[in-house]
Amino acid sequence: MKFGVATSSALEALFSNPMRSLLTMLGIIIGVASVMIMMSIGEGARAQIDAQIASVGTNMLTLNPGGIQRGGRNQGGGSGRPFSEADVAAIAELPFVEAATGTLSGQITAVSEVANWATNIQGGSAAFFKVNNWNVAEGREFTEQEAQSGAALVVLGPTAAKNLFPNGDAVGQRIRVNSVPVEIIGLLESKGQSGGGGMGQDRDDTIIAPLSMVRNRVTGGNRWVARHVQRIQFLVQDGYDVTQAQDEASQLMRERRRIEPGQTDNFNIFNFADMIKQRQAATETMSTLLAFTAAVSLVVGGVGVMNIMLVSVTERTREIGLRMAIGARGGDILIQFLVEAVALCTLGGIIGMAVGWIGVFGYAQVSKAPMLVSPVIVATALGAAASVGLIFGFFPARRAAQLDPIQALRYD
Repeated sequence: MKFGVATSSALEALFSNPMRSLLTMLGIIIGVASVMIMMSIGEGARAQIDAQIASVGTNMLTLNPGGIQRGGRNQGGGSGRPFSEADVAAIAELPFVEAATGTLSGQITAVSEVANWATNIQGGSAAFFKVNNWNVAEGREFTEQEAQSGAALVVLGPTAAKNLFPNGDAVGQRIRVNSVPVEIIGLLESKGQSGGGGMGQDRDDTIIAPLSMVRNRVTGGNRWVARHVQRIQFLVQDGYDVTQAQDEASQLMRERRRIEPGQTDNFNIFNFADMIKQRQAATETMSTLLAFTAAVSLVVGGVGVMNIMLVSVTERTREIGLRMAIGARGGDILIQFLVEAVALCTLGGIIGMAVGWIGVFGYAQVSKAPMLVSPVIVATALGAAASVGLIFGFFPARRAAQLDPIQALRYD
């Protein structure tokens, strides 16, 4: 029996009982759809995290006051004595530092002529935009001279701009920030959310302003540290080891803050990209577990295929005997039933892919989470379905091939 004949015979057997074939394929359909959805969630999360790393940069370090551990308890950033602008200048003079800025932030209410919006304001030097890899999409950034003089100028994030000026044309307009009148000189490009699935902080919901203006007119000064900043952000030059840069910056701050050898740091330094990568590792682990769980339904579907194929072999025992009597060999019967099982699972896989596409689209619309269906996911899902047919169809096919033709012809 040629392969083409085996294929036509297998398809004829499948379509002779369409309801049973559909019910048999149901496990494969659910399994393939589940695999596609779970892998798409993982791929979408990975793509979003890669975009976040690209937007932040892998060589930006942040100094926060407050030690990592103290007395067995975690001390958050900002829990210690703040830095000063002199500390920022000292960091900027390190040979491996490309740019540095001190920052201040606070919650404010911004008021335009048509709306008001609760958001946050961040104060920084002119280097803030370079350090944070944040470009202006419209208008301009403020200059270092404007930052030092405390000019009443701001650059809006896209979310803040949209809520304050629903009709657009924000650049050149004036708003009040906690009753302080300021001029909008630029709009930032979109950075999106800091977390996946629509659950993270909206980084576009912000206002950037000169450091001195924010300190003097919005957040207020600090009684212990003159010209204080809440944190220091700086870029490490390309080609320089970031870990070594962390160590050298940490040593400099220990000296400036007069921390004796053996004493715990009253500040911490971290690489935001490392934090994102740690989250990426956790996401990949979860995605793998989800995909494994989805694959279980494929195995269950495969068991269903094997059971139905065994029933089919029993029902068609006389047909098998007749085929053998007219010259079909055991190998021909084996191929016929294998092709039937693979065709059953492949067809179920194609239907499952369609269901998976619908599920991916629906999940993305409801949760606003990023979803990515790559050719690798499609090939993996379809290949898994065909493999299930091949593996779980082998035992029934082998049983059919080993039937005794005489006994098969006598079967009633």
